[in-house]
Amino acid sequence: MSCLGVHFALSGEEVETLRSQPDDSSRLDYLTEEIEENYFGNQPELVVESDKSWDAVHRTLTDGNLAWDNGKYPLNHVILGGELLYRETDYIMSLKTPKQVQDVAAATSSVTEVEFRQRYFAMDQKQYGSPLSEEDFNYTWENFLSVREFFLSAAKQNRYVLFTADQ
Repeated sequence: MSCLGVHFALSGEEVETLRSQPDDSSRLDYLTEEIEENYFGNQPELVVESDKSWDAVHRTLTDGNLAWDNGKYPLNHVILGGELLYRETDYIMSLKTPKQVQDVAAATSSVTEVEFRQRYFAMDQKQYGSPLSEEDFNYTWENFLSVREFFLSAAKQNRYVLFTADQ
C-alpha cells in the first residue's frame, strides 16, 4: 500500500458516528465511503494530506521512533497520538479531541525550522528506513507546515482531528 497520511477536521456528530461503528471494518467503511467522499469532494478546506512525510514528521516531533505512545504531549499527538479507532494492521486511525487539537496547535506554532532540522537530522537513519537528506528534510518540513496550519484552523473551529494512513 502507499502509506499516505491524511488529517480530517471532524464535527462532534461525525466522531460519534465513527466511534459508534460496531467494529474496525465498519469504521474503515464509514471513513472511506462517508468521510473521505464528503471531505475530499465537498469540504477540502477541512482536509490536509501529508503524503508519506507523516512518518518523518512524527519521528521528528517525538523521540525519533514510530510508536503510538512515544514522545511528549502535545507534539506526539500531531500524527499518531490520540484515541486509536482502528486496531488492524492495514490502516491507522488516530483521533484527537478539540482540547488536544488546541494544545497541538499551540505547541506546533513555536516549532522553528532550526529546531525541526536539528530533530530531523538526529533521527536514526536505520530505524527511519530512508536516507536523511536535505531533499527529504525540505519535503518533511513543508508538509509539517501544512499540518501546523491545518491544526490552527481546526482549533479555531473547535473540531476534532482524525489522522489516517493506509498501511
